[in-house]
Amino acid sequence: FLQHLREVNTMSEEKQTAEQVEAAEQEEVTEQAEQAASQEQHEETAGQEEALQHQIDELQGLLDEKENKLLRVQADFENYKRRSRLEMEAAQKYRSQNVVTEILPALDNFERALQVEAESEQTKSLLQGMEMVRRQLMDALEKEGVEAIEAVGQEFDPNLHQAVMQVEDENFGSNIVIEELQKGYKLKDRVIRPSMVKVNQ
Repeated sequence: FLQHLREVNTMSEEKQTAEQVEAAEQEEVTEQAEQAASQEQHEETAGQEEALQHQIDELQGLLDEKENKLLRVQADFENYKRRSRLEMEAAQKYRSQNVVTEILPALDNFERALQVEAESEQTKSLLQGMEMVRRQLMDALEKEGVEAIEAVGQEFDPNLHQAVMQVEDENFGSNIVIEELQKGYKLKDRVIRPSMVKVNQ
């Protein structure tokens, strides 16, 4: 009987051991399945995240491109406004240039006529009248910003003077204007006609 009892206990223990092994195996299989499912889900999530990041990068690139275009358009518009403003200011500042340019030959003729020696009272009176007209004309031009360019005794400046002759004169320094052959004029800060001058070497 004892022997039989021992066999029953042994069989019971073996059965329990087998059940435990089977349970452990089942648990391991379940765990592996869960790990596989988790890995698959992780990979799927990573793939989705990668796709989303790619879309985000594309949208960010488009946004940057649009912002750059907008900045360029704004810069071009600001440059256009600045150019337009400068052109309008220049047009206003030098509005009388064409008229002044047309008047200068008449002013030259007055200058030449006033250099004539008066031999009679009638001629003197005529020259006085011409000088008054010339003065009035010059006053009107000066109100518009016209001024004569200084020449004689000044150092030659190619921006202001046009050298038509060169001489050697010990009474003047080198590169000094010694005679003005035709007056030059500026309208504000713009030279509208340089002085024609004789320069000492």
